[in-house]
Amino acid sequence: MKKLTISEDIIPMGEFKTGISKFLKSLNETGRHLVITQNGRPAGVVLTPNEYDKLTYQNSFVNSVNQGQQDIESGEYYTTDQVKEKIKMARTARNSQ
Repeated sequence: MKKLTISEDIIPMGEFKTGISKFLKSLNETGRHLVITQNGRPAGVVLTPNEYDKLTYQNSFVNSVNQGQQDIESGEYYTTDQVKEKIKMARTARNSQ
């Protein structure tokens, strides 16, 4: 994500509404997000679809790592040998059907 430039990347809602296509074109060209204000306070952020996908993927990854750390701390994990044995048993069961 590119750095926020206060003079260019923070715009009032009214200005955004009257120039949506111009702002979306600029957003896609520069890759910088826009902060939309309403009554002088931040009301929303507009991102490119690629930037949104990147943020949601990163969030999902971080959540997954955190869950893994919690599982390890609580003792809820399998060793490599245990995983291999479970796979072997599942293959054997599938092949015997």
